[in-house]
Amino acid sequence: QVQLVESGGGLVQAGGSLRLSCAASGRTFSRYLMGWFRQAPGKEREFVSAIQWITGSTSYADSVKGRFTISRDYAKNTMYLQMNSLEPEDTAVYYCAVKSTSWSTEYDYWGQGTQVTVSS
Repeated sequence: QVQLVESGGGLVQAGGSLRLSCAASGRTFSRYLMGWFRQAPGKEREFVSAIQWITGSTSYADSVKGRFTISRDYAKNTMYLQMNSLEPEDTAVYYCAVKSTSWSTEYDYWGQGTQVTVSS
């Protein structure tokens, strides 16, 4: 069983920062790509950022470029999302996910999510 556990969410004022973590545990599994998604109340889940586990190549949604930074730590089997200059529009449940292979059409594993609330 593969487990992804997010942490680091919370309540922060606009302009503040948070750092989310996604710790992977369980049986050994392949990970080609790890990503962050978010879902705000009444909205569909949307892509935030992703990182190729081996190369470290990153991608970001336009809405977070320049404010969020994704990274990973091999030794800790953990992915991070540093979120700066937070805006009320960033309020959502944030999920981490893993795509096992480059030919996977969907993300294979998901965490339970961590709430991020940004007050104005």
